Amino acid sequence: MSRIRTGAIGLSVAAMLLGCASTPPSSFYTLAPMAPAAGEAERSWQALSVGLGPVTFPVFLDRPQIVARETGNRLMIDEYHRWGGTLQDDFLRVWSENLGRLLGSSRILVLPSDIRYPLDYRVGAEVLAFEGTERGEAVLKVRWVVLEPARDRVLLVREDRYARPWSGAETDRDALIEALSGVLADFSRDVARALSALPPPAEALGDPASADQAR
Repeated sequence: MSRIRTGAIGLSVAAMLLGCASTPPSSFYTLAPMAPAAGEAERSWQALSVGLGPVTFPVFLDRPQIVARETGNRLMIDEYHRWGGTLQDDFLRVWSENLGRLLGSSRILVLPSDIRYPLDYRVGAEVLAFEGTERGEAVLKVRWVVLEPARDRVLLVREDRYARPWSGAETDRDALIEALSGVLADFSRDVARALSALPPPAEALGDPASADQAR
Protein backbone atom coordinates (compact mmCIF):
# COMPACT_ATOMS: atom_id res chain seq x y z
CA MET A 1 0.00 0.00 0.00
CA SER A 2 2.81 2.37 0.92
CA ARG A 3 4.55 1.62 -2.39
CA ILE A 4 1.38 2.55 -4.29
CA ARG A 5 1.02 5.76 -2.32
CA THR A 6 4.68 6.65 -2.82
CA GLY A 7 4.35 6.02 -6.54
CA ALA A 8 1.26 8.21 -6.78
CA ILE A 9 3.03 11.04 -4.96
CA GLY A 10 6.01 10.68 -7.28
CA LEU A 11 3.76 10.92 -10.34
CA SER A 12 2.02 14.01 -8.93
CA VAL A 13 5.32 15.74 -8.25
CA ALA A 14 6.56 14.87 -11.74
CA ALA A 15 3.37 16.24 -13.29
CA MET A 16 3.72 19.48 -11.32
CA LEU A 17 7.34 19.88 -12.39
CA LEU A 18 6.43 19.19 -16.00
CA GLY A 19 3.62 21.75 -15.83
CA CYS A 20 5.93 24.38 -14.37
CA ALA A 21 8.56 23.66 -17.01
CA SER A 22 6.03 24.10 -19.82
CA THR A 23 4.63 27.44 -18.55
CA PRO A 24 6.22 30.32 -20.47
CA PRO A 25 7.79 33.09 -18.37
CA SER A 26 6.03 36.45 -18.25
CA SER A 27 7.52 39.43 -20.08
CA PHE A 28 7.20 42.94 -18.65
CA TYR A 29 7.00 46.20 -20.60
CA THR A 30 7.13 49.97 -20.14
CA LEU A 31 6.23 52.79 -22.50
CA ALA A 32 9.13 54.80 -23.92
CA PRO A 33 9.42 58.60 -24.04
CA MET A 34 10.16 60.48 -27.24
CA ALA A 35 13.72 60.47 -28.48
CA PRO A 36 15.50 63.83 -28.05
CA ALA A 37 15.37 65.97 -31.17
CA ALA A 38 18.53 67.33 -32.76
CA GLY A 39 19.39 70.77 -31.39
CA GLU A 40 16.82 70.44 -28.62
CA ALA A 41 16.89 73.36 -26.19
CA GLU A 42 17.78 72.80 -22.56
CA ARG A 43 14.93 72.86 -20.08
CA SER A 44 14.33 76.10 -18.24
CA TRP A 45 12.77 76.81 -14.86
CA GLN A 46 11.31 79.98 -16.37
CA ALA A 47 9.19 77.96 -18.82
CA LEU A 48 5.54 77.00 -18.38
CA SER A 49 4.44 75.25 -15.18
CA VAL A 50 2.00 72.46 -16.05
CA GLY A 51 0.23 70.00 -13.78
CA LEU A 52 -0.91 66.71 -15.31
CA GLY A 53 -3.85 64.76 -13.95
CA PRO A 54 -6.09 63.19 -13.25
CA VAL A 55 -5.85 60.63 -16.05
CA THR A 56 -8.48 57.90 -16.05
CA PHE A 57 -8.64 54.60 -17.97
CA PRO A 58 -11.48 52.17 -18.69
CA VAL A 59 -11.59 49.29 -16.21
CA PHE A 60 -10.75 46.77 -18.95
CA LEU A 61 -7.41 48.55 -19.55
CA ASP A 62 -6.62 49.23 -15.90
CA ARG A 63 -4.96 45.87 -15.26
CA PRO A 64 -1.45 44.37 -15.21
CA GLN A 65 -1.92 42.45 -18.48
CA ILE A 66 -1.50 44.05 -21.89
CA VAL A 67 -4.82 44.25 -23.71
CA ALA A 68 -5.46 43.99 -27.45
CA ARG A 69 -8.73 43.85 -29.34
CA GLU A 70 -9.42 40.69 -31.34
CA THR A 71 -12.75 41.87 -32.77
CA GLY A 72 -15.04 44.82 -32.24
CA ASN A 73 -16.32 43.47 -28.90
CA ARG A 74 -13.77 40.79 -27.97
CA LEU A 75 -10.63 41.55 -26.00
CA MET A 76 -7.46 39.51 -25.66
CA ILE A 77 -6.00 39.70 -22.14
CA ASP A 78 -2.39 38.57 -22.43
CA GLU A 79 -1.39 36.76 -19.22
CA TYR A 80 2.27 36.44 -20.20
CA HIS A 81 2.88 40.02 -21.41
CA ARG A 82 2.36 42.58 -18.65
CA TRP A 83 3.06 46.16 -17.71
CA GLY A 84 6.08 46.61 -15.48
CA GLY A 85 4.06 48.87 -13.15
CA THR A 86 0.57 50.28 -13.60
CA LEU A 87 -0.53 51.54 -16.99
CA GLN A 88 -1.78 54.82 -15.48
CA ASP A 89 1.55 55.59 -13.78
CA ASP A 90 3.54 54.66 -16.87
CA PHE A 91 1.32 56.79 -19.13
CA LEU A 92 1.70 59.81 -16.84
CA ARG A 93 5.46 59.32 -16.49
CA VAL A 94 6.06 59.26 -20.24
CA TRP A 95 3.53 62.01 -20.96
CA SER A 96 5.23 64.34 -18.47
CA GLU A 97 8.67 63.56 -19.87
CA ASN A 98 7.46 64.18 -23.42
CA LEU A 99 5.89 67.53 -22.49
CA GLY A 100 8.99 68.62 -20.59
CA ARG A 101 11.02 67.95 -23.71
CA LEU A 102 8.56 69.61 -26.11
CA LEU A 103 7.99 72.71 -23.95
CA GLY A 104 11.59 73.01 -22.78
CA SER A 105 10.32 73.05 -19.20
CA SER A 106 11.46 71.43 -15.96
CA ARG A 107 8.16 72.39 -14.33
CA ILE A 108 5.94 69.54 -15.51
CA LEU A 109 4.31 67.90 -12.49
CA VAL A 110 2.29 64.72 -12.17
CA LEU A 111 -0.54 65.55 -9.76
CA PRO A 112 -0.91 65.25 -6.86
CA SER A 113 2.59 66.52 -6.09
CA ASP A 114 4.34 67.82 -2.97
CA ILE A 115 6.18 70.50 -4.96
CA ARG A 116 4.55 73.83 -4.18
CA TYR A 117 4.69 76.54 -6.86
CA PRO A 118 1.97 78.19 -8.96
CA LEU A 119 0.81 76.29 -12.02
CA ASP A 120 0.12 78.07 -15.29
CA TYR A 121 -2.10 75.25 -16.56
CA ARG A 122 -3.51 71.91 -15.51
CA VAL A 123 -4.27 69.21 -18.09
CA GLY A 124 -6.60 66.31 -17.33
CA ALA A 125 -7.43 63.40 -19.61
CA GLU A 126 -9.95 60.59 -19.95
CA VAL A 127 -8.42 57.76 -21.99
CA LEU A 128 -11.14 55.96 -23.97
CA ALA A 129 -8.86 53.54 -25.84
CA PHE A 130 -5.17 52.65 -25.60
CA GLU A 131 -4.72 49.27 -27.23
CA GLY A 132 -3.87 47.25 -30.30
CA THR A 133 -6.72 46.54 -32.72
CA GLU A 134 -7.61 43.69 -35.02
CA ARG A 135 -6.70 45.92 -37.98
CA GLY A 136 -3.06 46.08 -36.89
CA GLU A 137 -3.23 49.57 -35.37
CA ALA A 138 -2.17 50.90 -32.00
CA VAL A 139 -4.86 53.38 -31.01
CA LEU A 140 -5.11 56.15 -28.44
CA LYS A 141 -8.48 57.84 -28.13
CA VAL A 142 -8.58 60.54 -25.47
CA ARG A 143 -10.72 63.39 -24.19
CA TRP A 144 -8.64 66.11 -22.58
CA VAL A 145 -9.11 69.47 -20.96
CA VAL A 146 -6.83 72.42 -20.18
CA LEU A 147 -7.65 74.49 -17.11
CA GLU A 148 -6.20 77.67 -15.65
CA PRO A 149 -5.87 76.86 -11.93
CA ALA A 150 -5.48 80.48 -10.79
CA ARG A 151 -8.96 81.37 -12.03
CA ASP A 152 -10.50 77.90 -11.97
CA ARG A 153 -11.67 78.15 -15.56
CA VAL A 154 -11.66 75.82 -18.54
CA LEU A 155 -9.57 77.04 -21.47
CA LEU A 156 -9.79 74.15 -23.90
CA VAL A 157 -11.69 70.87 -24.32
CA ARG A 158 -10.83 68.36 -27.06
CA GLU A 159 -11.30 64.75 -28.09
CA ASP A 160 -8.65 63.21 -30.36
CA ARG A 161 -7.79 59.84 -31.86
CA TYR A 162 -4.28 58.72 -32.79
CA ALA A 163 -3.23 55.55 -34.59
CA ARG A 164 0.02 53.94 -35.67
CA PRO A 165 0.50 50.62 -37.51
CA TRP A 166 1.95 47.50 -35.96
CA SER A 167 2.06 43.91 -37.20
CA GLY A 168 -1.07 42.77 -35.35
CA ALA A 169 0.66 39.49 -34.51
CA GLU A 170 -0.10 38.09 -31.07
CA THR A 171 3.59 37.34 -30.53
CA ASP A 172 4.84 40.80 -31.56
CA ARG A 173 4.28 42.66 -28.30
CA ASP A 174 7.50 44.69 -28.68
CA ALA A 175 6.08 46.32 -31.82
CA LEU A 176 2.75 46.99 -30.09
CA ILE A 177 4.41 48.76 -27.15
CA GLU A 178 6.57 50.79 -29.54
CA ALA A 179 3.45 51.86 -31.47
CA LEU A 180 1.60 52.73 -28.24
CA SER A 181 4.56 54.87 -27.19
CA GLY A 182 4.31 56.52 -30.62
CA VAL A 183 0.65 57.48 -30.29
CA LEU A 184 1.35 58.87 -26.82
CA ALA A 185 4.12 60.98 -28.39
CA ASP A 186 1.63 62.24 -31.02
CA PHE A 187 -0.82 63.20 -28.28
CA SER A 188 1.98 64.94 -26.34
CA ARG A 189 2.82 67.04 -29.40
CA ASP A 190 -0.79 68.22 -29.74
CA VAL A 191 -0.97 69.13 -26.04
CA ALA A 192 2.34 71.02 -26.27
CA ARG A 193 1.13 72.95 -29.34
CA ALA A 194 -2.15 73.84 -27.62
CA LEU A 195 -0.42 75.04 -24.45
CA SER A 196 2.11 77.08 -26.42
CA ALA A 197 -0.70 78.78 -28.37
CA LEU A 198 -2.57 79.92 -25.24
CA PRO A 199 -1.91 83.42 -23.89
CA PRO A 200 0.17 83.21 -20.70
CA PRO A 201 -1.94 83.61 -17.54
CA ALA A 202 -1.67 87.14 -16.18
CA GLU A 203 -1.02 85.91 -12.63
CA ALA A 204 1.97 83.89 -13.82
CA LEU A 205 3.60 87.09 -15.14
CA GLY A 206 3.63 88.63 -11.69
CA ASP A 207 1.96 91.83 -12.98
CA PRO A 208 -1.16 92.77 -10.94
CA ALA A 209 -2.10 95.47 -13.45
CA SER A 210 -2.18 93.02 -16.35
CA ALA A 211 -4.24 90.63 -14.21
CA ASP A 212 -6.80 93.36 -13.54
CA GLN A 213 -6.97 94.26 -17.22
CA ALA A 214 -7.46 90.63 -18.15
CA ARG A 215 -10.47 90.49 -15.82
